[in-house]
Amino acid sequence: MLVFTTLPAEVDARAFVQPLLEARLIACGTVLAPASSVYRWDGAVVESAEQQVLLKTTTGTLERLRDAALAHHPYDVPEWLIVPVAGGLPTYLAWVRGETAVP
Repeated sequence: MLVFTTLPAEVDARAFVQPLLEARLIACGTVLAPASSVYRWDGAVVESAEQQVLLKTTTGTLERLRDAALAHHPYDVPEWLIVPVAGGLPTYLAWVRGETAVP
């Protein structure tokens, strides 16, 4: 599974990803920055400097990952998009499963 979320530009995205990695809820967190999002919020068009974060995980961790990530997410209504992975390099997918397995 691939989970997309965004963080404000000034937030330390590594500090957001690190506890998720340590808890084995993700195998990897990729931070793509800088990003610029344009959206409507409270009736006004807003543009924000953000960081896109891609979280690589498995189906079995999704609920725990969501709870842990959203407990520390700075947005009131964070982006939280889950994309099923239809395929991939078998050795990479095995690595993701291994890194998110409970020891």
